[in-house]
Amino acid sequence: MLEKLYPDLYLDKVQDIDLDFLRKHNIKGLILDIDNTLVPHGLEADDNAVAWMERVQAEGFKVCIVSNASKKRVIKFNERLRVAAIHRASKPGTRAFLKALEIMGLMPGEAAVVGDQIFTDIYGGNRLNLLTILVKPIDKKEFFIVRLKRIFEKGILSKYHMESGEKREKRLFKKREILRKNNEGWGQYGN
Repeated sequence: MLEKLYPDLYLDKVQDIDLDFLRKHNIKGLILDIDNTLVPHGLEADDNAVAWMERVQAEGFKVCIVSNASKKRVIKFNERLRVAAIHRASKPGTRAFLKALEIMGLMPGEAAVVGDQIFTDIYGGNRLNLLTILVKPIDKKEFFIVRLKRIFEKGILSKYHMESGEKREKRLFKKREILRKNNEGWGQYGN
């Protein structure tokens, strides 16, 4: 059960995502969180977020923002980016992730979830066997409930870091095989 909370990749920031690695694993789209993933909590898209998003799209990847934030927050953030976005996503529920896949015209094996929280972004993506990428939170300023969840995340991450690289690779390979098989029949269920 604990492995459902483990990310496939754990990076310092979104700019560290290896787009060639994603392409090698047939990833064609990114489902992105906003707060503390792309920008500090509550801020608008800054030049770094815009430049990175433009690079990702120029490399041929589709993107969709999936955030638990309000409609007003997501619209304000997205003014400069103008990408597909889903607000009040109720992560870790899977409905918004499935909607993002539909919007991007992708199957589950073709998308990765990128976020800063294990209990929303990573667990939600793992529930659908999507490739999951955890990034370190940009800012320490967070709501009390998120700070509380960070205590539990530290324990999960310490167990994750104790795993060998070989074990992580096997888990990723197994997930990719499950997705490959599931994608073959996806047309009858999804897009």
